[in-house]
Amino acid sequence: MHKRFTTAAVAAVILTAALVAAPLGGGGTAEAAVPVGNIGKFKQTFREDFKTAAPAKGKFAKTYAKSWQPYPDGMSGMYYSGSQISAHDGSMDVVLDGKHGAAGTFGTPTGAWGHVGGKFSIRARALGGKANGAAFMLWPTSNVWSDGEIDFPESNFEATPMVHHHSMVKGKEVNAISTSTGVKWKDWHVYSVEWIPGKSVTYFVDNRVISKVTKDVPKSAHRYMFQVGNWGAAGHLYIDWVTTYDYKP
Repeated sequence: MHKRFTTAAVAAVILTAALVAAPLGGGGTAEAAVPVGNIGKFKQTFREDFKTAAPAKGKFAKTYAKSWQPYPDGMSGMYYSGSQISAHDGSMDVVLDGKHGAAGTFGTPTGAWGHVGGKFSIRARALGGKANGAAFMLWPTSNVWSDGEIDFPESNFEATPMVHHHSMVKGKEVNAISTSTGVKWKDWHVYSVEWIPGKSVTYFVDNRVISKVTKDVPKSAHRYMFQVGNWGAAGHLYIDWVTTYDYKP
C-alpha cells in the first residue's frame, strides 16, 4: 500500500472543500529542454519531456506507459490519475478539481522501483489549487516508513515549496528536517535531489543548494513519485519534464 497524502505540510488542510471554480488555463508556455547526459557520478537513466499530446481517461497512461506508473484509480478513495492527467503543450497536466487526487511513480514499469541513490529532477509549476498541494517524494519501495522518506518539493500551493527530510527512527518518522525554498509554485522552477546512499541528500532549486542533510540518509531502494489531494480549489499542476540518474561512485 502506498503512503497516503498526509505529510506534515498538508495534514492541516481542511478536507471539506468549497465549490470549485472553472479550471485555469496555460501551462506549456515556458518550456525548457530536459537535460541530456550524465552529471559527474550521476548517470542519467531516464528522462521524459511529455512532447506527445495525450488526453486523459486512459490515453495518457497508455501513451506514457514506459514513463509513468499511476496509482490504481479509486485507491484510498482519493486518487484518480486516469481522469485527472493528460499531456498537452509539452507538459503533463494534473487537473485539480476538489474531488479527485492523483498519484504515481515516474519511470519504467521495471526500473521505477529500484533507485538506491541518484539524482532526481523535475521542472514544475502550479496555478490555482488553493488549499490543495503536492508532495514529490522518494518513498521506500519496501513501504517501510523508517527506510526513509525524502519529500521535495512539498507544500500547499498557496505556500512556498518546502524540503521535508524525515527521520528514519522507528516511531518518529513523522519528524522531519524542513527547509523553505523561498520560491512560489506559480513560477516555473527545477527541483532536484542528489542522494548519496548512507552519506548525504542535497536539495536544489534551479541549481541553487537549499540544504544538505547528512542524518537519516536512506540506503535501500526507493521510487520517485508524487501525490496531490482531492480537496481545495480548482487549478492545475504542470510538469514540463522529469529526469532521473543513478549514483555510480
